[in-house]
Amino acid sequence: MHEVPRQRRRSWPTLVVASALTMFCAIVAGVASSAAATELTRGPTQAELDRAALDEVARRWQAWPAGRVFPETVTYAPEQGGEEKARRVGISPETRCDRAVDARLRKVLRRTGCLGILRATYIDALQGIVVTVGVAAFADEIGATTARAALPKSGRPAPGLRALAFPGTVTDRFVSAGRQAGLARQAGPYLVMATVGQTDGRPARAVGEQRPTLFAFTGDIADRILAKLSMPAQPDCASTEWRC
Repeated sequence: MHEVPRQRRRSWPTLVVASALTMFCAIVAGVASSAAATELTRGPTQAELDRAALDEVARRWQAWPAGRVFPETVTYAPEQGGEEKARRVGISPETRCDRAVDARLRKVLRRTGCLGILRATYIDALQGIVVTVGVAAFADEIGATTARAALPKSGRPAPGLRALAFPGTVTDRFVSAGRQAGLARQAGPYLVMATVGQTDGRPARAVGEQRPTLFAFTGDIADRILAKLSMPAQPDCASTEWRC
């Protein structure tokens, strides 16, 4: 009988251990690959869909065409009842926050994280009242809420949104001195402001006592623009508008 050399006999355990390690690594790799494949192919969770919806809302002020933010016409209820439509006269290409408001508000907007303000001007159905609407976008809802708190509570137009006139139109005499009332609405990261006056450009002090309902329809315009801009939509991960 021949004795198996010791060196050879010692190599068997080594081969067994090596084979076991190889098999273990293969199993781990298989499990990892399966987990990765599952992660890549699973659908989004409800929490992820909710987050995508909020992110999409926050991007609208930049992602949407200006004409979608400010539609050509906006329905409102006039003082005498019924239903009328305000017509858009123009949209400002300027989006800087400090260019759209009075100087007294600029510091507040910087502190609260204002990202930009879009402005457009509308004329009522009788072409006697001018409304400038401003959509201020913020980094978050807290910023928008804090900024709104800095605006006048009594409907006074200043400090507030600056008037936006368009030369050669019925709005060309609507300047900041002619602002007669203002308001603000807020939802999510958006603050919608409005300032209103008359097409003849008369200042508020020249008007005398006003009827409280004269400019009430301005709230309808602001509410409709804000509702469309801030209402979350059902995520569609196949659409280029979404980042799911």
